[in-house]
Amino acid sequence: MTILDTWIARNVAGGALLALVVLLALTAVVGFVEELDSVGRGSYGIGEAAVFVLLTLPRQAFVLFPLAAVIGALVGLGGLAASSELAVVRSSGVSVARIVGSVLKGGLALVVVAVVIGEVVAPYCERFAEARRAAALDESHGRGGGYWIRQGQRFVNSVRVRPDGDVEDMYIYEMDSDGALRTLTHARHAQYRDAAWVLDSVRRSDVSTDGVVTRFTPRVVWATRFGPDLVRLASARLESLSGRALVRYIDYLRDNRLETATYELALWTKVVYPFATGVMIVLAVPLVLGRLGGTGIGNRILVGCLIAVSFHVVNEISGKMGIVYGLSPWASAFAPTLLFLAAGLWLLRRVR
Repeated sequence: MTILDTWIARNVAGGALLALVVLLALTAVVGFVEELDSVGRGSYGIGEAAVFVLLTLPRQAFVLFPLAAVIGALVGLGGLAASSELAVVRSSGVSVARIVGSVLKGGLALVVVAVVIGEVVAPYCERFAEARRAAALDESHGRGGGYWIRQGQRFVNSVRVRPDGDVEDMYIYEMDSDGALRTLTHARHAQYRDAAWVLDSVRRSDVSTDGVVTRFTPRVVWATRFGPDLVRLASARLESLSGRALVRYIDYLRDNRLETATYELALWTKVVYPFATGVMIVLAVPLVLGRLGGTGIGNRILVGCLIAVSFHVVNEISGKMGIVYGLSPWASAFAPTLLFLAAGLWLLRRVR
């Protein structure tokens, strides 16, 4: 990069990282206050609550990156504009497109950091945090209602998923070709050993036209295709799944002819978020070169927050409408980013 690129990129990236640190600090305080409601249950104390909040910060960082990017770009470029440094650059013949390119080079570093956090750091920390919290509270982790898994005409549900991967109260429903219940199997406890589930305290009920016949068996070894990996995917909270995990789970849902729209939307949202970070930075350039260049830092932060909140609201509305009206998940995920990109390009055309 040239000296100009380095100078502008450093100011933008530095402002964004500073904004991210401040936002994460506020998020951590709010999250810690919420966790205080659980302190005192089991062995879950103040220290465990603090560790849990810290481990969830990488996921929060990924979500907050677009907000931090627009605030950082407004603050960084605004500082240069307020000191007339950008005016000197413009008067020396540097075009707006050239400035945007320099800004995007700083944004590229932020995008790389966001992808690494969202795909590598955040999912691992989130799983570890949930397992640690569940162990301290002596409860299941993941979704409150356990998980559901379908394989052909067999449906599996577990009420509780233990942090070690074992499950409690596993129900296995087997249907016939007409969708009628034929067998219901309940196991008090199940653990995966040697490519099979070992079911303990098993009660099996066979349903027929003659009635229901129930049998009790102390232990049953059930060889099946799904294992702990699928259980972890099915029982995990949607926002804690990485893009690779979402792809694997979507493939499973398609193989069993199950609804995939929610998970496809989550996957495309993860794909589009790094691009959204770049769009937020581009949107900041015409605002600084326009009316915000000489304003105070407080006004620039306020405008950045308004832009980011507007993007979040539009993004949520687009996603929900896409699911309700059966729109393409990738279109629902990309529409808000493309809308804000169009707004940014239109504002750039108006900069003199």
